[in-house]
Formats: sequence, structure tokens, C-alpha cells
Amino acid sequence: MINNDTLIKNDRGNDFADAALEHAGSAFDTPLRSDAFELDDETKIELIEKHFAGIMHVLGMDLDDDSLKDTPKRVAKMYVKEIFSGLNPANKPVPTLFKNPFNYNQMLVEKNIAVFSNCEHHFVPIVGKAHVAYISNGQVIGLSKLNRIVQYCSQRPQVQERLTIQIAGLIKEALGTEDVAVIVDAYHHCVSSRGVRDTGSTTITAEYSGKFLNPETKNEFLKHIGS
Repeated sequence: MINNDTLIKNDRGNDFADAALEHAGSAFDTPLRSDAFELDDETKIELIEKHFAGIMHVLGMDLDDDSLKDTPKRVAKMYVKEIFSGLNPANKPVPTLFKNPFNYNQMLVEKNIAVFSNCEHHFVPIVGKAHVAYISNGQVIGLSKLNRIVQYCSQRPQVQERLTIQIAGLIKEALGTEDVAVIVDAYHHCVSSRGVRDTGSTTITAEYSGKFLNPETKNEFLKHIGS
């Protein structure tokens, strides 16, 4: 991971990007075992509750205390139903598409979409903003679905580079266009709350494809988001 306001640009050729996205186990995919979805949510919650109670016990915490006795179950439910719910493809948002009767063929930008994710190296938060844009090829997507796509990709253990690419990939898939741009700007609590404990730095990652590989189009997008 590159921090201190470093911009990571992923200007790959479309053929390479498409092939990599289709390749199981590639860096574009969240690392998952083949049996990841054999257990239902309630079973996962039950097992995680027991494991987390064990972690708290090892740390010396008194699980008979009124404040702590329900913590393992709360954490387990939060993991499965909330902050890691994006691991389950059943939660993938269904895009709402509309015809483009106005023939609007300029870029559409939605900026400052909230990002709440977790670093897969230390399981601590990644918090920031995503800016996304696309150019319609005949359809437009409901604006809230862009937020849902960002949320879905964020709600899993992540590295920011992969998160950025996954958001772009789902928008391309939903709209059937390569003309997509995504920038994520985020604070990493693995940097601010441990180790170097630098609370001021952010990480910026970007993915451009299609018409956004054109410098003029890319610069227009950056101007819209204030970069």
C-alpha cells in the first residue's frame, strides 16, 4: 500500500483488464476459498461468536461482565450482516437502468460517496470518499445504485487498489460500457492507529478506462471533483 497522498494510476489496456477480471484468483478478486458460501449466515454468526469469545478470553476479559457478555455475538453479527456482507454475492446490488431520452452523452460524475471498508492486513477501518464517473452508451444508472456498488465492494476485507478496480468493474458491468473512471481517497487506520500512527496522510487510487484514458476527458473528470 502506498500512502502519503500518492496517486496510483491503473491505466491498463482493456484486453488485459477484461482477461484479468475473468481469471479466478487474480489480484482483481477478493481472496476466497471455494467453499466460502457453504455455511449460512446464522451458522457463520454462531461460529464467529465462539471464536471471538475465545479471543476475548485470551486477552483476559471477563465475559461474565454485563458490558461484555453479549460482545462476541454483536461482533459476529456485525461481521456477517454488515461490515463484511459484501463477501456474499447474494448481496450484490441489482442496477436500476433507465433509457437516456435526452441523448445526454457527456460524463456523469457522482463525487464524495462514502467509503467504509476494512484493511485485510489488520482488520481495521479504511474510511474515505469515492468519486465515480461514466459516459452513457444509451442507458443511465439510478444514482443511488452507484452508492450501492461502492458500498458492496467496500463491505469486505480490502486493499484499496483492489477496491478501486472492483468498483470500476461493477459499474462497467452494470452499464455495458468501458467509459468509466473511479478515484478513492481514504484514511487507513492501520497507519493512523498503529505502527507509524500518522493521522494526516491519505491514500489515493484511480482506475480509468475507455474514453477516460484520453487526457482531456481525464482532466475534465479531475476538474469536476476538484483535484
